Amino acid sequence: MTGMQKTVLVTGGARGIGRATCLAAARAGYRVAFNYLADDAAAAGLVAEIESGGGTAMALRADVALEADVDRLFAAIDARFGRLDALVNNAGITGPAGRFMDTDRATIDSVLRVNVTGMMDCCRAAAARMATGRGGVGGAIVNVSSGAATTGAPFTYVWYGAAKAAVEAFTRGLAAEVAAEGIRVNCISPGVTATDIHRSSGRNQGLEELARTIPVGRAATPEEIAGPILYLMSDTASYIVGSVLRVGGGR
Repeated sequence: MTGMQKTVLVTGGARGIGRATCLAAARAGYRVAFNYLADDAAAAGLVAEIESGGGTAMALRADVALEADVDRLFAAIDARFGRLDALVNNAGITGPAGRFMDTDRATIDSVLRVNVTGMMDCCRAAAARMATGRGGVGGAIVNVSSGAATTGAPFTYVWYGAAKAAVEAFTRGLAAEVAAEGIRVNCISPGVTATDIHRSSGRNQGLEELARTIPVGRAATPEEIAGPILYLMSDTASYIVGSVLRVGGGR
């Protein structure tokens, strides 16, 4: 281990795309920090898997919807690693699937707090540490959006689509603000991926049914989304700023 080893924070890292991103980052030589909401066993298992492969990982139970939890999360990274080189804003919730007219304000508020406000809080905290004008060495931020930002997700969760459209607009604006500070901000828009997020929403369509709408004929694996995230974090993507990369199997 060297003092120059890079550190990445992945929000919502214990499962799905976040988990695959943590594993890919560890294989690429990053020290990995991630937060998770509730599943202690999944988090401990991921830390053990990374460490058994010779990597370094830290898990923190924290809710990005709560500003105090975000502050605590970044303070823990400061204390353990002393630097932050990359942030992947992966934490996200959809709320129960349904029509907008039948959805209450509490559901919408909770989705916006995680997907939009929490993501912004994490970006602010990361940028403050990365910005060359504040003593940082630069870095990369990758925000995770969704095809729902484009389709609007009618009859499923239009509030989630609206939240992800906000993520994409925010990515473009923040990218322009902090590019001169050595920070690259980009966004990835995954297509249908074999994870729990939509299943837990009660969405009626199964992966098999959705697969018929995708030109390549199947859902993505989490690893197929993690790869492009690692690319956007990497020096290979050094001239990519404010972009939304669609990884949707042609959909």
